[in-house]
Amino acid sequence: MKLPHPAHRFTQPLPYGAIVRDGGVQFVVFSRSATAMRVLLYDRVADREPKHIVDFDPDDDRWGDVWSVFVPGVGAGQLYHFQADGPYEPAKGLLFDGKARLIDPYAQALAGEFQPADDGIIRPPKCVVIDDDYPWAHDRHLRRPLSETVIYEMHVRGFTRSKSSGVDHPGTYLGVIEKIPYLQSLGVTAVELMPVHEFPTNAPDGRHPKCVNYWGYDPLAFFAPHRGYASNHAPGAQVREFKQMVEALHQAGIEVILDVVFNHTAEGNEQGPILSLKGLQNNVYYMLDEQGRFRNFSGCGNTINGNHPIVREMLFLCLRHWVLNYRIDGFRFDLASILSRDRDGRLTPNPPVVEAIAEDPLLAETKLIAEAWDAAGAYQVGSFHTLRWAEWNGRYRDDVRRYWRGDPHMTPLLATRLAGSSDLYQASGRHPYHSINFITSHDGFTLNDLVSYLEKHNEANGENNQDGENNNYSINYGVEGPTRNRKIQRLRQRHIKCLLATLLLSQGVPMVLMGDECRRTQRGNNNAYCQDNPISWFDWKRVRRYEGLVRFCRELIHFRRREPTVRRTSFLTGEPVGPDQLPDVAWYNAEGLAFDWSSNDPSLLCALAAFDEPPIRGHHLLILLHGALEPRSFVVPEHLRAWSWRQFVDTSADSPNDIFPELDGPPLPETGTLEVPGRTLICYVAPQKAT
Repeated sequence: MKLPHPAHRFTQPLPYGAIVRDGGVQFVVFSRSATAMRVLLYDRVADREPKHIVDFDPDDDRWGDVWSVFVPGVGAGQLYHFQADGPYEPAKGLLFDGKARLIDPYAQALAGEFQPADDGIIRPPKCVVIDDDYPWAHDRHLRRPLSETVIYEMHVRGFTRSKSSGVDHPGTYLGVIEKIPYLQSLGVTAVELMPVHEFPTNAPDGRHPKCVNYWGYDPLAFFAPHRGYASNHAPGAQVREFKQMVEALHQAGIEVILDVVFNHTAEGNEQGPILSLKGLQNNVYYMLDEQGRFRNFSGCGNTINGNHPIVREMLFLCLRHWVLNYRIDGFRFDLASILSRDRDGRLTPNPPVVEAIAEDPLLAETKLIAEAWDAAGAYQVGSFHTLRWAEWNGRYRDDVRRYWRGDPHMTPLLATRLAGSSDLYQASGRHPYHSINFITSHDGFTLNDLVSYLEKHNEANGENNQDGENNNYSINYGVEGPTRNRKIQRLRQRHIKCLLATLLLSQGVPMVLMGDECRRTQRGNNNAYCQDNPISWFDWKRVRRYEGLVRFCRELIHFRRREPTVRRTSFLTGEPVGPDQLPDVAWYNAEGLAFDWSSNDPSLLCALAAFDEPPIRGHHLLILLHGALEPRSFVVPEHLRAWSWRQFVDTSADSPNDIFPELDGPPLPETGTLEVPGRTLICYVAPQKAT
């Protein structure tokens, strides 16, 4: 028997949705309370009315709560909606509307936009029948250990939408492919893509508001890549282009992590439109109270009922779909704490959907990252389920920001974050790599704006600057926004380098926000969810303008990738290790004495003993951190001076003397005393002496 070509193995047809087979399409949909079901078939994307309507026979085409009908003579590319009759009883959570055009929850692609609802009927984008036949070139998951990962959070459209990108396909999946050489040069090992599953790009009533859904945190179809990021606007073209992007990134050694929004949908609350799940089985897909009203743990009007068996199956199949049919390497779960809530909204210790995802054998090599909080007060950083789950470490972000801003009493917390956040992860048997360390993300200030604005400036969002986080732990050095004052400019640049160096020298997994390496600015906007314009786009002119900072970030990333001492897989203990028998970590004050953790001292010296990762021999590191603005003398303890220390990083120096990628910087002064300018991080590196 001849086996199928390897490129066509490991795909998984979905049990629901539109399944191409035997000269036609099998349409399969779940609904428990529907009294009738129809498939509406369209010829063209612009058609307002279907060319054909196919009724499901309630006797022959219904199996329990699953409706299934075979339609011969149609195939890949066919456009369709579902339509369901049933009771409209809001108090019981039933919202059937026999006129509503419904998006298939398992649709693999959408086409078109919302059409004007001048007759009161909302016409959402049409579903597209997809035949998954992409010729993968022996592509497989890269399987890079999480501990060796460096994540780059990016927006597919914003990365290349600016004219300054110079790409042939701006703002698209293909545009990302054109910029892969830049990502490779930067050294990141994974891109974390902001939502690429389908979301509305115009309003459900067909009007185009001034503020659009740029970020994409408003799902329409979990199984479908966003049509707006395709260069070819033919129905379904986004499926192939997305796979081309994944394949090209893999060939470049870069993994793909998706930001998935399994906590709410674009259907909103009681006043929101009926687009899909509401019109098929509202009281199963959403969390409702006793009166049939939507529970809102997402802050977006509704909450996905993730621990209902039907919904759990859908989310489970969705993840498998992206992993097996798109070769996705991992997922970041937006507001993941919602998945820990039962059907009544109570937080549970062993939520079924979270456990099922962690234990699924086909997801065993997939990275799972939780945003371990939600909009209703749950905060599970350090305690999100099992060893399979890593977490966005919000405590890392806040503590590092506050230390380098100069807040008092932050040095002990800074040390804990630098060492991998054992206070959050060690007691439960987890490891430093369960902490996804970040200082900035899409949600909040960019790194440039963090040191340039004291207050948020979200006026362009049209909400009177009432939206967005008020507590940013930012600083402006006396001037709000851009300035020509060179002293302030230098302080801001130094502060940015301190933040980047801390991030990339910390135990754990670093995540860098798109453009932070070249001081991308959002002009003080810390909630640019609706800004599909230069406020959010990557301005590629800044790569050249801040080429010294780009080099600084790049060399830090490359150092991290080849230096096992800063990416240990176990927590530091303070015990002697290795042939040199130095403590794996030791903490000193500026006088070279043991640090007094009860003091308000903003100066810290961290000594890390080399950690070998055969065949790579690690180096010893001395990291001097000085968070105050005034300069200070540091004394390196005498017993550490015997090693051949060479400077690697000095954030106070100008490029190229701020980083020495060949580890050939100035030696440690023989006296062991250094004058450290204010708000500076200096790092020395030494080889091991003993063999």
